[in-house]
Amino acid sequence: MFKYAYRAIEVVFQREKAVKSSVWLIIHALILSLSTISAPSAVAQMADEEEGGRVSVQQELTSTGPEGMLRGTLTLPVADAAIPDGTPVVLIVPGSGPTDRDGNSPLGISAGPYALLAEALAERGIPSVRIDKRGMFGSVDAIPDANEVTISDYGDDVLAWTRTIRKRLPTTGGGTRCVLPLGHSEGGLVVLAVNSRLPNPCGLILLSTPGRPLGTVLREQLAANPANAPLLNEADEAITTLELGERVDVNALTPALRPLFIPEVQGFLIDVFAYDPAALIEETRLPVLIVQGMRDLQVGAMDAQILADSAQEATLFLVPHVNHVLKVVSSDQAQANIAAYSNPDLPIAKGVVDAVMQFIEQIDG
Repeated sequence: MFKYAYRAIEVVFQREKAVKSSVWLIIHALILSLSTISAPSAVAQMADEEEGGRVSVQQELTSTGPEGMLRGTLTLPVADAAIPDGTPVVLIVPGSGPTDRDGNSPLGISAGPYALLAEALAERGIPSVRIDKRGMFGSVDAIPDANEVTISDYGDDVLAWTRTIRKRLPTTGGGTRCVLPLGHSEGGLVVLAVNSRLPNPCGLILLSTPGRPLGTVLREQLAANPANAPLLNEADEAITTLELGERVDVNALTPALRPLFIPEVQGFLIDVFAYDPAALIEETRLPVLIVQGMRDLQVGAMDAQILADSAQEATLFLVPHVNHVLKVVSSDQAQANIAAYSNPDLPIAKGVVDAVMQFIEQIDG
């Protein structure tokens, strides 16, 4: 079934949240896409000297979107050097809400986890592409309204980027370049949903990916905060309505709940609530890597275990002390954990990079 690669002796699944921060975390997890965002995080071609003399090169890359260009950043291990045919390219698919190609968000995230992951992979000889979601940031022209999206739409973009990567980095021997979609949080759901449509797939990587339908996860997040007790019945009814494919009258809700169910995102919530990640991974015929931080406030070890138990071929890494933005945090306190969301100076967790590299080494590119 699957291989365990435990990096933790004890399971530490942090569910405790401060009242102020819990609302923000739930909003982030629920994909409140902001159509007004247009500031690109594009990186022009540049070279960065890394320790040991290695030079990584970052280039702006474009792909075809529905109505305009999709944009992202290609990170190459070295300048002007051919990528060996057997070397895969990691395609980093971003998580929920207005998350840019670097892993940052105007909702309070400036940790840059995707940019740091790309740099860490380049140091070890692996190229990657990290992308802006359609309708946002550098991809703002791809569609008129960033809220008018579905998981399948995002899957279409993964297919477009796969074609672009293979065209940009062809093999010399006439084979097909291995493109490894790496989905973080909601991005993991996207790559699970699209995997059956991928041409010549070679594997999937899931970081901090929910193992249960997101309606179930939201109910749990709300119930985890005792202060939300008076709202739970009303919230449950709203979630159930969306799960049935019907819209919620936001004006009839208690004001505290309205930000979770604003009309602009209800169409997307109806779509995303319909997906069961465990059912999707059960149908997956590819080798899958599942990496879960043990101090993640938004997705927990239970979700990773559900995914691993449901998969036909999966490797599970439970990485101690790592939170949702892939940083090591030294405390179980929620305040310290959330502080890492806005600290770009914290390096990406080495355990996460090690897990990805071990998986890549086993992939037949």
